[in-house]
Amino acid sequence: MQRRNLLLYSVLFIVSGCTTAITNVNDRAPATGTASTIIQKPAKLRFAVSDVQGMEDLQKDYEALRVVLSEMLNIPVEFFPVDSYIAAAAALQQNQVDLVFTGPSEYVVMRARTNATPIAAIKRERYYPVIVVTAGSEIKAVNDLKGKAIAMWEVGSTSGYLGPTKLLIDAGLDPKTDVKIELLAKQGLPALKAGKVDAWAGSIRRYDKFLESEKLTEADLPILVKGPDLPPDPFVVSSGLDAGFVDETRKQFFQNQDRILKAIAPADGAKFTGATMVEVQDADYDMIREAYRAVGQGSFL
Repeated sequence: MQRRNLLLYSVLFIVSGCTTAITNVNDRAPATGTASTIIQKPAKLRFAVSDVQGMEDLQKDYEALRVVLSEMLNIPVEFFPVDSYIAAAAALQQNQVDLVFTGPSEYVVMRARTNATPIAAIKRERYYPVIVVTAGSEIKAVNDLKGKAIAMWEVGSTSGYLGPTKLLIDAGLDPKTDVKIELLAKQGLPALKAGKVDAWAGSIRRYDKFLESEKLTEADLPILVKGPDLPPDPFVVSSGLDAGFVDETRKQFFQNQDRILKAIAPADGAKFTGATMVEVQDADYDMIREAYRAVGQGSFL
């Protein structure tokens, strides 16, 4: 994943005994439960995907997921289209959206502007950055890239910018002064092949697809270094939701993880094929924050 009025619901209840009152916030229809606390359940859940623009694309890629969410939570789930992750953060702040599926880099920006809580995350298969050079290159280690030109995707991309930047940092390089980063998006690997840059840094999947499309092998464009797995794509919930409902939603995500993973697998070019659902906490995204600060974008945080 790459880019993208406060109305407080409060009701006072008096509870006696050991039964549970679960109410829909808007219509207060009671439901059954087992805990000794009151859960305010919204009458509907407004769902956004931070890097999908427009209702048509939402329905094409995420309609199956929307249906699963609605069935497992037993409430209507409605799409809430956003233009960007910044728009998604604003919608969370203004209580216009309840649940957002977003990318790792987008999450840290969202978190800095809201109290949004990650409740579960999708860990992609083969989701890590690589740095690639040409056959016969004099560059044999990452620190040999000092003074060299490196093609990357775009600012804010987890696998195409921030992940690779972390590899430079770990090798002792300052990404602002020690290397020349050229943001070439999909032209980055062709530029490396043509000798226009000294290295390319991005996701292993994009590298694999390029080799296949160009009928090349790793010997033609050898991998200089492979990075660790990147953080997973989180589902975050609005701080305006009742804590009991958030806990119940988290449980439902893991109880229904097979259904969710099946529904989401074809989305966005099938990049979630083979993914798993994992527990997640805010600290899991600190490497993204470190990379943002290293490139002088600490203001995002």
